[in-house]
Amino acid sequence: MARGTQLSVVVENKPGQLAKVCAALTRAKVNIDAVTVVDTAEAGIIRLVTSSNAKAKVALNKAGMNVMQQSVLVVKMANTPGALALAAKKLAAKGINIEYVYGSGAPRGQLSTIVLGVSDIAKAAEVSL
Repeated sequence: MARGTQLSVVVENKPGQLAKVCAALTRAKVNIDAVTVVDTAEAGIIRLVTSSNAKAKVALNKAGMNVMQQSVLVVKMANTPGALALAAKKLAAKGINIEYVYGSGAPRGQLSTIVLGVSDIAKAAEVSL
């Protein structure tokens, strides 16, 4: 599986925060390949995989946001029944915990981008689909 990098931005949990992040990326001409938002009562964490993390970081910092980077698995997989189940089974067989997963779906039969946060990125990167 392919290693990649996600960006995480912590924002206040109030209207307009996702719009602010997306506007900054739009101005920088950076595409969002996959996104998820996790929230608490006070804050939200926006996790992104982008077309250019370097440009995204500059744009988000310029907009006053703090950006963190984490290693993740970024997998292109067919949008067919069982594709994610197979990947999860292979990781489990190697003792690798999937801590979170998100992605962007493609039309059925095409490739979707799936992002997996895992307990052991080096070991997981060696697993083949």
